[in-house]
Amino acid sequence: MPRKLFRRFLPDPHKVRQYRMLQWLGPAINDPNLFHINRNSVSQSFFIGLFCAFLPLPGQTLIAALLALGLRTNLPLAVALIWISNPLTIPPMFYLTYLLGTRILGSQEAPDLTVELSWEWITAQGAAIWAPLLTGSLVAGIVSGLVAYLLILYLWRWKVIKNWEYRKQVRLRKKRLSLQARAQQNIEQNTEKTTPDTNNGDS
Repeated sequence: MPRKLFRRFLPDPHKVRQYRMLQWLGPAINDPNLFHINRNSVSQSFFIGLFCAFLPLPGQTLIAALLALGLRTNLPLAVALIWISNPLTIPPMFYLTYLLGTRILGSQEAPDLTVELSWEWITAQGAAIWAPLLTGSLVAGIVSGLVAYLLILYLWRWKVIKNWEYRKQVRLRKKRLSLQARAQQNIEQNTEKTTPDTNNGDS
């Protein structure tokens, strides 16, 4: 089942509840829905994680956790997926989303844009860069999250159907072998009944 695959890579819920960065959730961290692994929970968590990964803001973990808490979807998966944006990927990701934003808003590109994920960088750049960056990031986050959401729904359903068909084939194969074995047993019993008793003939 698909849930076995995700359960293999996701951290243990008991360990997640002990994370210091999530202690602010208080008793809400004990909600079992935050750790369920099913088709809807996983697909929603993919949307949340990818959407938040494209946000050009500090505190992506906080935003992802709040959204997961509000939708009561898988918290560890939603938080883990925001690490798609990391120190190595942030510059190209946000530069491309900035370019996307300039195309959407029709604004002029900055001649030199160095992207950093900090409040100092956000306040220093000003509205000229902030508006297209935020616009492009929101569009990219929504589109990538939606694509992932629909893809997970499709793949999960495909995997479930495939597993069901496999189990059906196994049952049919076992039934066929059982019928063959029973038929063979009947043939052997009929053969024993029709075979003359040589000992009785001699007497």
